[in-house]
Amino acid sequence: MSNNDILDMYIYETNTLLEQLESIVLDAEKENTFSQDNVNEIFRIMHTIKGSSAMMEFDTLARVSHRIEDMFFLIREGTMSVVKDEDRPALFDVMLHSVDYFREEMEKVEAEQPLNEDVGSFLENINSLIAKIKGEEIPAEPAPKAAAPAAAAAPAAPAPAPAQTTEGSAEFPYGLRVFFDEGCGMENLRAFMLVTSVQGFCADADFTYQPAGVETDSSLSETVVEHGFLLQFRSEEDRARAVPIVMTAGSVHSYEEQNYAPPAPPAAAPAPAAQEAAPAVQKAPAAPAAQPAAASAQHQGQGGQKESLISVGLSKLDQLSAIVGEIVITEAMVTASPDLKGLHLDAFSKSARQLRKLTDELQDVSMSLRMIPVSNTFQKMNRIVRDMCKKLNKQVKLTLVGENTEVDKTIVDSIGDPIMHMVRNSMDHGIEESVEERIAAGKDPVGEILLSAQDTGSEVIIQISDDGAGVNDEAVLAKAIRNGIASPDVEYSHKEILNFLMAPGFSTNQQVTEFSGRGVGMDVVKSGVESLGGSVSITSEQGRGMTTIMRIPLTMAIMDGMEVSVGSSIFTIPINNIRSSIKLTEADILHDSVNGEMVKMLDGYYPVIRAKDFYNLPGGAEKIEEGILMWLESGDCSYCLFVDELLGEQQIVVKPLPAYVNNFDIKNYGITGCSILGDGNISIILDAGGLYAAARNI
Repeated sequence: MSNNDILDMYIYETNTLLEQLESIVLDAEKENTFSQDNVNEIFRIMHTIKGSSAMMEFDTLARVSHRIEDMFFLIREGTMSVVKDEDRPALFDVMLHSVDYFREEMEKVEAEQPLNEDVGSFLENINSLIAKIKGEEIPAEPAPKAAAPAAAAAPAAPAPAPAQTTEGSAEFPYGLRVFFDEGCGMENLRAFMLVTSVQGFCADADFTYQPAGVETDSSLSETVVEHGFLLQFRSEEDRARAVPIVMTAGSVHSYEEQNYAPPAPPAAAPAPAAQEAAPAVQKAPAAPAAQPAAASAQHQGQGGQKESLISVGLSKLDQLSAIVGEIVITEAMVTASPDLKGLHLDAFSKSARQLRKLTDELQDVSMSLRMIPVSNTFQKMNRIVRDMCKKLNKQVKLTLVGENTEVDKTIVDSIGDPIMHMVRNSMDHGIEESVEERIAAGKDPVGEILLSAQDTGSEVIIQISDDGAGVNDEAVLAKAIRNGIASPDVEYSHKEILNFLMAPGFSTNQQVTEFSGRGVGMDVVKSGVESLGGSVSITSEQGRGMTTIMRIPLTMAIMDGMEVSVGSSIFTIPINNIRSSIKLTEADILHDSVNGEMVKMLDGYYPVIRAKDFYNLPGGAEKIEEGILMWLESGDCSYCLFVDELLGEQQIVVKPLPAYVNNFDIKNYGITGCSILGDGNISIILDAGGLYAAARNI
């Protein structure tokens, strides 16, 4: 495993642990206490971060995590009763502060920037809490030593033998001697990582290790290289449980099991070595790209095998999706080849159907590998609500629904900011300023923000709603007129007024605060969601609250589309934007005062956009009777697109537009991408919402 791989695994593992830590602290704060399981889990998390940070030589991270570990060692030994009620808010604040600190440092590690060395004030806060837990005076933080950061052994670390030796002992008769790959470097810290892993399942008093002090003394690397690193256990069962961990640890070359006999009677001649004559030496298998070793071969109670998990880089999944997409295109080109027209090939048709079935399954599997639940993104909103409640002095609860809904990894990473802006908007603008104001309106004193996700099969619908004061149409319209984006002579509908909220630079706040007032929040939501091929809509009722609905495709790689033709050109319209298709006559078309065309559908009137005229295409149907109308919807817009004919529904692979084409601002004309058809032709993929917006601006 290369140094880059080790660093990537360190960043991934630390960020995962920080998400767990934040969730634990937020839940515990609601109960005003940590359960014993919480305390044990936090101790384990900080112990792991301390060990891995020391291995990576991130000194300040190891120092901070070590002090937090010390604090929770005291709490673990004395339970939460050692923390007074008046000190618990400070404990929760310190833990959330530590999550923020570690996240900021992880961002610097990823960006290869220097870490923050000034952690004195933060450590003073931790030391202050430790002193209060001990009932002592607040100590001053000692100056850091020149040696490695984790100078003091973790409180939970087993007490090793005082002598710096690699020989066994009768007290711990079951040994496991580990040898690392030649030239791997940092052997002392790699050895300590094994100790940390063993502590996950073995009690501290039931094992020891030699040489001692590997976590702090880099000079012991030479001893580990020459004699190996010795883990010693009281029971053979514990040693057996350690073997899979050693086998899957990084840079382990081999290991050997050694048994040690009890000391000989005084009369007996001393044996030069107490170990058995021929210990079993085994070559360790190559470490997998993904760790930690805890995901190795473990068994459930009745012998059932646990599910094995492996972390895979997103770039590899992107490559897999691209290859699957090419397979789908090639399969379509083979089965739809013009050379086969008019031929009746039963065997070929049967094989082609089987090939289509297999490629469909391959598509489903490759897409499922990229699908992850939105729970992590949703859970992060708990922290935002919690912090804003304190700063704005509001009482608000966050309700999460459908957090296990799965979406493409790329989309999950992209929707975090839009959701965050909407939650902050509900907290700052939506929920009333005071409890008295809510009570006077006949509402629960505690406001509520609902964050939900729903999978409809082709898209995910994310809804953020609050039970606050709602949108004041008059105030929004007045601000829009002052900003020059609305005219005082025009009468605007409720929906049109709400759409002003998503205009760039628009804000109803009179003053800029740390949460709002700059007019970038709603604009970020709109542009962010639309960049994913989705749409945003807002509904509100004054005095009852506001709801924002984001419709986002489940994946951006493969989609179901309807192919249509306009002259010799072929377009693809996403299926989820199509409401229906209908053939009409010229008598069914209505004309407005500026010669625009409209058609009555059910209980409403909708504008008609002719694709031939909009894109200035040669050929194509001129008369309404010669073509077909596609009734399309995207967000709040609904209209009819006039095309020549429907060619059929097909699952297509979405290809991005070439960079030189994007230079012509083509996306602002309702074109979102392209796809290669079975006959080799290119189909332009239309953005229903973008096409409508572009047509209105002409």
